[in-house]
Amino acid sequence: MPALLPARQTGPDPHAWFRSDPGRAVLDSERDTVAHALTDRPGLPWLWCGPVAQPVPESAGRGLCLHPDASGQWSGPVACALPLPLPSEAFGAVVLQHVARPSGPCGADLLDEAARLLVNGGRLWLFVLNPLAPYRWRWRGSGLTALEPLSWRKRLRQAGLAPEPVSQGLGPTWGVQVASQAQQGAGLRAGYLLRAEKRAIPLTPVRQRRALPMPTGAAAA
Repeated sequence: MPALLPARQTGPDPHAWFRSDPGRAVLDSERDTVAHALTDRPGLPWLWCGPVAQPVPESAGRGLCLHPDASGQWSGPVACALPLPLPSEAFGAVVLQHVARPSGPCGADLLDEAARLLVNGGRLWLFVLNPLAPYRWRWRGSGLTALEPLSWRKRLRQAGLAPEPVSQGLGPTWGVQVASQAQQGAGLRAGYLLRAEKRAIPLTPVRQRRALPMPTGAAAA
């Protein structure tokens, strides 16, 4: 049963940075991509976990939008902690927008939860900050951390997901401005997107039978 009242965190809330002008520029740059992610699997509900409360696009369909509060709980239509009180294999898309961390409560456990909630063939959209971007000086001291794509792909595989080989760079490079057009590879953008798919693998592989040679000549007659 999920814990509904986790212990209160100490120290600064790293998600508060996304309410600042530099943080808002990152989120606004990702708005169109998030909207596309929510419609990635039509007919199936989605889960969107973002750093702060954000308006849901009108075309998004059915889904659940959550964001963390200062105590470490998830807030929105439901208030909860990990594990999320949601049914397994019920979502076609899960969006983790700047809420996954290399370690801690939002580390491997959150990626495992995303894998549990996805249907077979569902997709995880992971938005993270870029440690090589000049924009990193704008979140310095906020408590936010960043990893390169290779490390995140390793963590996605550990969660049982199949990540795509190329990331998409999103957001500004240095100036506080919206840059919504994605680029191939993280580059020097403030953030980047990694997508990963859930693929079910049979527990017992089926061995193919070897075809017997056909008789020839008199034996065949």
